Amino acid sequence: MSDIDDNRPTRPGAPNRSEAPPPRTETVAATETDRHVHTTTARPLSKRFATWAFVAALLVPVWFGIAALGHKFGIFDLSFAFGTMIIGLGPWLLGIVALLAIIAIVWNGLKRNRGALLLAVLALLVPIAAFIMMASTRAEAQSNPIHDVTTNPNDPPMFSPRIVEARNAEDANELKDYRATLDYADGRSTAELNRRLYGHLQPLVTSAPVSEAMAEVEEAMRQAGFENVEADERAGIVEGTAETFWFGFEDDVVARVRAVEDRGSVIDLRSVSRVGQSDLGKNAERVGELRAAIEQRLNQVPQTQ
Repeated sequence: MSDIDDNRPTRPGAPNRSEAPPPRTETVAATETDRHVHTTTARPLSKRFATWAFVAALLVPVWFGIAALGHKFGIFDLSFAFGTMIIGLGPWLLGIVALLAIIAIVWNGLKRNRGALLLAVLALLVPIAAFIMMASTRAEAQSNPIHDVTTNPNDPPMFSPRIVEARNAEDANELKDYRATLDYADGRSTAELNRRLYGHLQPLVTSAPVSEAMAEVEEAMRQAGFENVEADERAGIVEGTAETFWFGFEDDVVARVRAVEDRGSVIDLRSVSRVGQSDLGKNAERVGELRAAIEQRLNQVPQTQ
């Protein structure tokens, strides 16, 4: 039998076994490139966890801000905004964020992910700062157990029926007798606590006559941003209402101007919160600032001879 000639032509359309298959170099290279891109773009879970903790930490001030401004603009009532969102859920939110941040710190610390570790540390600082502020607020409340402050605890200025009716309509704090003892203050009276805590707030004595002093008091209240400022010359009082930025708490302020024997006048101030047992020292701060503003205005006005 003769040898088969491998060089003989094949049938049309038949595969040529002598030809090698096409190279797969480009396909393999493309596949390896895709794998490399996928590997480099996917962030490790530890780094993503640190990012989640940081985002959660940023939501903390947003949460408290919504509670405060929500009450101020009438979206939430005080019991929900302060009682539920701040007192009830606030500590839980801070605890969860702190736990996430601690896990992220340990995880990325072991993996030596410096950038993610820094992000986790920053996330932990938010609940720490919040807890410090809460502790400071608690201490401030203990140092200022009352919400009614005056320059004259022996004879505090009285509010007009207009203010009394407005407070009653909102079921505000009762305007108690300064001599009455307080159950939440170890049986001490408002007058006693005023003398002990805010003894530096004294009546303002000026050589200006009553009419001139009342005009300056009224203008000082308006400049301070008080609302519904009204003066009653017959009663010798000027009243207004101050509102806090956060929560929109309202405090009523009254100034009483009386004539003194040596052709001058004496000004007594009083500031009372409508809600809350402790004012965190805000009323004393307001009385001090208003007194200083009135005194400055009176010193700039030429006195009547």
